Amino acid sequence: MNLTPFIARRILHDDRKQKKVSRPAVRIATAGVTLGTAVMILSLCIVLGFKQEIKNKVIGFGSHIQVIDYSSFETHTTHNLPIPNTLIDTLSTLPNVAHIQRFCDKQGILKTNNDFHGIVLRGVGQEFDPTFLQTNLCQGQLPTFADTTQSGQIVVSRTLADKLTLTVGSKVYAYFFENTVRMRRLTVAAIYSTHLSEFDNTLVYTDLPTTQKLNAAGPGHYTGLEITVHNLAQVRQTADDIATRVRTHPDTAQNPPATLTIHELYPSIFAWLDLLDLNVWVILALMTAVAGFTMISGLLIIILERTDFIGIMKSLGATNKTLSRIFLYVAGATALRGLLWGNIIGIGLALLQHRFHLFPLDASTYYVDFVPVQMHFGYIALIDLATLLCSMAALLVPSMLVSRISPARSVNIK
Repeated sequence: MNLTPFIARRILHDDRKQKKVSRPAVRIATAGVTLGTAVMILSLCIVLGFKQEIKNKVIGFGSHIQVIDYSSFETHTTHNLPIPNTLIDTLSTLPNVAHIQRFCDKQGILKTNNDFHGIVLRGVGQEFDPTFLQTNLCQGQLPTFADTTQSGQIVVSRTLADKLTLTVGSKVYAYFFENTVRMRRLTVAAIYSTHLSEFDNTLVYTDLPTTQKLNAAGPGHYTGLEITVHNLAQVRQTADDIATRVRTHPDTAQNPPATLTIHELYPSIFAWLDLLDLNVWVILALMTAVAGFTMISGLLIIILERTDFIGIMKSLGATNKTLSRIFLYVAGATALRGLLWGNIIGIGLALLQHRFHLFPLDASTYYVDFVPVQMHFGYIALIDLATLLCSMAALLVPSMLVSRISPARSVNIK
């Protein structure tokens, strides 16, 4: 039998009444590790979930890569890109490309009898992947977006519908300004909501022929391409490969198209999401410190309450190293127990929130209407390992107190 862990277990399960201080100290130390671990796991899952939710919404609106006429953003004059089917076929052969769809944008104004609002009317065709819009649909049904016929139907956001008092089936006038004012009478076919105000405030979907005609775009000419990839980690390399292939297809003003990743199109959103990582690191550091301080306090109390035991063991020939190892076993067992309960509580609450959305949020502030969570068991395992290692490293100092206890002064002979 290994004597060190045996004695450590006896100390942990010592229920004698005269040990009135160490038992609560062990419980407090366990509770400190439990609380710290649970908070760290929940913080990690919430931040990962929040970042993933916002990223999915931004990518749902803009895909991973866009090929566009960049000068349109500077001059507000649309220059159409020639995008033949042969180019689509060429880009589709790239190994990381998952889906390609053409789109055509036109800026204008939606007007009702009581109000008006600026919009970007986005025309999409049969290539359009409706999964994202379908997932965020509130009312109505998505129309069948065609490549050749104008349906006169639009899909608006809940934000625009509320501002303009629109419902499914409402008729609304759209005005577009360039050399002349052009008007279209459109019908609301469906209403979506993503709570991402940057897009919900302006983006309206319709069919391709409508916006192509408004832009005076000839056959095979579009505002740009939206491309999704299989592996987001390789998006930059894929964008470079695409740029090489589209360079030979300049816009109507003979400007080469720009190939931009979603991070380059919306840098402020992704910079804001990256700042959330700093919050996680601060929380991890604080909770690790809380767990470490409670463990140090608990171990000090256990050592000071057992000075007579330490004195007797030293008088029997036990070394300082052996005694320090005994108390480190005690502290390690306490930390492991706290980690176990912390994982049960943290993962349990995260799973409940993921399944039932128990905790809501103000969507106008946080862009989501509930606290999102995403489980990543690899990161959780790293949190557990780091917490255990930090706790054990912090406990090396109080365990050295054993060497300062003298057998002659500590043993109480009655």
